[in-house]
Amino acid sequence: MTQPAQPPYFQRHIFFCLNERTNGENCCAQHGAQQAFDHCKRQVKAAGLAGPGKVRVNKAGCLDRCQGAPVAVVYPDGVWYSYVDHDDIDEIIESHLKNGRVVERLLLPADVGR
Repeated sequence: MTQPAQPPYFQRHIFFCLNERTNGENCCAQHGAQQAFDHCKRQVKAAGLAGPGKVRVNKAGCLDRCQGAPVAVVYPDGVWYSYVDHDDIDEIIESHLKNGRVVERLLLPADVGR
C-alpha cells in the first residue's frame, strides 16, 4: 500500500555558498556572499516568507561552481543563480521564492564550474 505524499516541510530552500579559499582561487566569500545571505534572510523574514511550508535560507560550504561566484541555488527547483548586489537578491526573493518565477537574467550558465 502506497502512502500519500506529504507536503514538503519547506516549499523552497535557497542555499548560499559562503566558502572561503585561502589559496588565491576564486571563491564566493570574496564576492560578498555573507552579506547577501544576511540580506536574503532578513528580507525573507520581513516578507513573511520564512518558516514551515514556506522558504528556508541556508548557508552552504563549497557548491563547486566557484567560477560563477558568488552563487546560490534554489531547491527543489535546482535553479542556480549568480548575483551582484542586494537588488539581485531582492529580485530572486520576489520573483522566484515568492512567486515561483525564475529570474532568467541571473541564471548561472550550466557550464560554469570550479
